[in-house]
Amino acid sequence: MAGRFYDQWTIGNRIVHDIRRTVTETDNLLFTTMTHNPQPLHLDVEAAKASEFGQILVNGTFTFALLIGLSVGDTTLGSLIANLGYDKLVMPKPVFLGDTLRAETEVTDLKDSRSRPGAGIVTFTHQMLNQRNELVCQCLRMALLKGSAAEA
Repeated sequence: MAGRFYDQWTIGNRIVHDIRRTVTETDNLLFTTMTHNPQPLHLDVEAAKASEFGQILVNGTFTFALLIGLSVGDTTLGSLIANLGYDKLVMPKPVFLGDTLRAETEVTDLKDSRSRPGAGIVTFTHQMLNQRNELVCQCLRMALLKGSAAEA
């Protein structure tokens, strides 16, 4: 598996994830309708044209979910026990149809688990950037990881 175990991380580790994704109209439409979000900015071209954005705005929860998805292969694939939470989620710039997004991750905290000997909590700062290198989404993710490959 590509993910790392708790004992393989150090504070300050940085990853520029290889996978990039161009957001399509289908992505936005399916995600928005599957999550029952009736926001016209995501679904109604005419309403979106009349908004300050002048075009369809990609659903922010899609952007957040894509950020986490792009990071999993390099961070927690095969080593995750559980995601414990997400914090400080911000979306400082909008995402539009046709934007190409990429993710970067930095380890900002490590803590041994008190409830699971041999396991640990890694705090990742995940960032999503568009094709202009503008930050469009950022969050902290706290993940409980298996301690080492030997314990897996």
